[in-house]
Amino acid sequence: MAYKLLVGEYAYSDQSMRSWLELDAFGIDFHPGYVPMFSDELTETLERHAPAESLPILLMDADGNEALSWESSATADILADRHPDAGIWPQRPDERAVARSLAARARTGFSSLQALPMNLRARYRGFVPSKFEQEDADKAIALLEWALAGSGGPYLCGRTFCAADAAFAPIVTRFITYGFQLTETVKAYVENIYAHPSFRRWHACADAQLRVIECRHLDLFSGSNKDWPRQPVLKGRHYKGDIKDAINEACPYSGRPVDKNSLAEIDGLVVGFCNPFCCRRGMADAESWPTVMAMMGRAAAA
Repeated sequence: MAYKLLVGEYAYSDQSMRSWLELDAFGIDFHPGYVPMFSDELTETLERHAPAESLPILLMDADGNEALSWESSATADILADRHPDAGIWPQRPDERAVARSLAARARTGFSSLQALPMNLRARYRGFVPSKFEQEDADKAIALLEWALAGSGGPYLCGRTFCAADAAFAPIVTRFITYGFQLTETVKAYVENIYAHPSFRRWHACADAQLRVIECRHLDLFSGSNKDWPRQPVLKGRHYKGDIKDAINEACPYSGRPVDKNSLAEIDGLVVGFCNPFCCRRGMADAESWPTVMAMMGRAAAA
């Protein structure tokens, strides 16, 4: 039976991103459930799943009957125990030790850098880091350089994405949001993270979500979040014609009936979705969603 993962805002919730990647990137079946940050719904959710104090929360099944993990730092190990062949951690003991150390450092280190809000919607121009923020960024870059030199890349522990990469993904986004100077090696690593299909799917959800949390934005001029390191994507546009023009009757994500107000034209085909959010994330980066591409008879991003 599929898991359910309760997540916060896609644009701002770094811990939610980590747990999403720990499921999605390794082919583990799950259903995401969005809980708005700073809301009564969040308070009620945390009370219901006490002693949870924050998102994400991994539930045993899609109905959300039992909390399996309420600490994102534990999720990777819990999933690795339950899915030993998924590749969450490297197979070799020495590589696995490095991966666990890197993941732990990504989650608990670089406190000044991680105090800067994660914000996938912003590319600040003119941001000047404090001494401590710059020191943390330099340390993170040096650690990434060390790991990539040892593994040969393109990911931290070699040729395949692992939980250490999921742990570093929110840090990587801060390099881009705040405009930190990167080495060529780390630039290439950032490109690989942004090109990963699971990261692209998460980012598409961030693009599709309309809620803005002002306290997560700085009062600085922000450039487009469509620029490097994001790659050109297959995008769609809203379709305002007849629902009968859609090639499908069931949403490629949920399997629920298509909504007449949630139609998108993608690569010359009209695809229907069950609600506006599903439609917007499909339009944001259609190629990153295998179910959408399969419905269209196209190949998904690898």
